[in-house]
Amino acid sequence: MTVDAHHHVWDLSVRDQDWLTGPELVPLRRNFTVEDLEPEARAAGVTRTVLVQTVTVPEETPEFLVLADTHDLVAGVVGWTDLTRPDIADELARLRGLPGGRYLKGVRHQVQGEPDPRWLLRPDVHRGLTAVADAGLVYDLVVLPHQLPAAAEAARSHPRLTFVLDHLGKPPIAAGTTEPWATAVRALAALPNTVCKLSGMVTEADPASWTLDDLRPYAETVLDAFGPDRLMSGSDWPVCTLAGSYAEVLDAARRLIPAAEHTAVFETTATRVYGL
Repeated sequence: MTVDAHHHVWDLSVRDQDWLTGPELVPLRRNFTVEDLEPEARAAGVTRTVLVQTVTVPEETPEFLVLADTHDLVAGVVGWTDLTRPDIADELARLRGLPGGRYLKGVRHQVQGEPDPRWLLRPDVHRGLTAVADAGLVYDLVVLPHQLPAAAEAARSHPRLTFVLDHLGKPPIAAGTTEPWATAVRALAALPNTVCKLSGMVTEADPASWTLDDLRPYAETVLDAFGPDRLMSGSDWPVCTLAGSYAEVLDAARRLIPAAEHTAVFETTATRVYGL
């Protein structure tokens, strides 16, 4: 694997990560930096990464752009900005003009936390997604299975915009069921402007006891639905450390994907989609 298409960093002395609640997330309540990740990534053969937003505050994205500008490992940033703001096009241009702005490759919003399952179809969000497309960026989707139909409708309405589905759309791996997730994810994959990340599986499974057999039906579904040229791998570090080490998570992904598809899934899809 040469590209890790999805990881995070945070510094709790700069700001709290308000989503880190509950006893199961206590191991994540510390700082995680690019310097922490780099030796693990290099040891696993990763040479480039995509750093993805964690909180919906405007200050984080400029900070991430500086990190990309100062660390060879980080080749791209998926940041956050308020898609519904009236001046969204100007804001995207401002971000791209900042130090490290050339590393801004995409935008993401925590749609999974929106109570409206059709949030992606709101008129103000539609306008924001149009601006993202006009800026030549991609849009990362972090959604729950019941939000996948709206994601597909949004992708159909924005054929010029590439939508990247994070974490397979969070299927119910721990429950061992595939429907209605599989049907919904295949409907999304039927649209040519959609891509999927093979990421986040180990924490959707039982973090303490997951096996490759637990993950395999979900990996096989997205590989079949999207094909290797629209599938990319990401570690979801440091969240993945709740269920395994960086090396273990990447090894699992490699073992789930046939060797003939490794170049696409672990390198060229992410390179092409994010323009790394």
